[in-house]
Amino acid sequence: MNNGATHPNITLEPDGSAVRFTRPLSLSASQDLRGYLVSHAGRGLLFLITFLSVVAVLLIFAFVVVEAAPFFFGGSFAEAFARVRQFLASNNWYPQREHDPQFGALAIIVGSLYVTACSLALAVPVGVLAAVFLSDIAPFGARQVCKPVIEILAAIPSVAYGVFAVMVVAPWMQRRFGFDTGANALNASLILAVMALPTIISVAEDALSAIGRKTREASYALGATRAETIIKVVIPTAHSGIIAAVILGMMRAIGETMVVWMASGNAARIPSPWWDLSQSIRTMTATIAGELGEVPKGTDHYHVLFAIGVLLLVFTFTLNLCSEYFMAKVKKQAQGG
Repeated sequence: MNNGATHPNITLEPDGSAVRFTRPLSLSASQDLRGYLVSHAGRGLLFLITFLSVVAVLLIFAFVVVEAAPFFFGGSFAEAFARVRQFLASNNWYPQREHDPQFGALAIIVGSLYVTACSLALAVPVGVLAAVFLSDIAPFGARQVCKPVIEILAAIPSVAYGVFAVMVVAPWMQRRFGFDTGANALNASLILAVMALPTIISVAEDALSAIGRKTREASYALGATRAETIIKVVIPTAHSGIIAAVILGMMRAIGETMVVWMASGNAARIPSPWWDLSQSIRTMTATIAGELGEVPKGTDHYHVLFAIGVLLLVFTFTLNLCSEYFMAKVKKQAQGG
């Protein structure tokens, strides 16, 4: 045996003439029982942590649903149906009116989807192109530096983005484009696009890198150029991961609160014409954040805000299921299945 060799369970005598084992070849009954208990205690602790996390999420979901239930199911069936119909089909949001309050949340729902779609229209092309650059064009050293820097953007607090949108972007838009107000859909969309970029770039780059060299080299062997390989082979092969990246970026945008509260203008109306991004809008998250703290508990206004929360949970839960489906396809593809 080489005198320089070491092993955690084996030691050599000073003269190197003998070998001494530091652990017994067989365990006693007490040692075996101790190892069994420690192993199962660790598993039990991990299971308990996971179980508590799942229970916490379910309790939050149940709390939101219970608080929203009086709005959906209060009164007779005809009254509940009329209330839900007004909630989903009317633009009249006047929940604090003393006589004949209106709970039409259509403009708020459309506002959330509108600003999310606009932010994705800005973020998806930039994010996918950046992911392609990092995976197939940038040198390895540059990739190791750029990707962590991009991911740091996700750690910036959303209120910091909101302050930047209000103090810098809004006045610039008013001076540069002559908008009546800088707090509009374009402002919120720009900031949400920046906030969604780290998620889109990171997940899309992982999907592109998971393809491996063999697919790329096979394309090169058939005479394809690098551009043809990227456009016709790499991106189509990684389409599931790219779609998952877009969905996760959409979840980041639709669930954001502070930025849209500070930068969107909070006007409960559907943009008309639809392509005019200079108009102010209101989103579901901003409505909940702006009004819940001042609403008396137990009122219709209080319950309708939780109804908006339920609708938002449905959106995010659906998007999460879609992202999990496409991420599972990416993992299966990476494993050669």
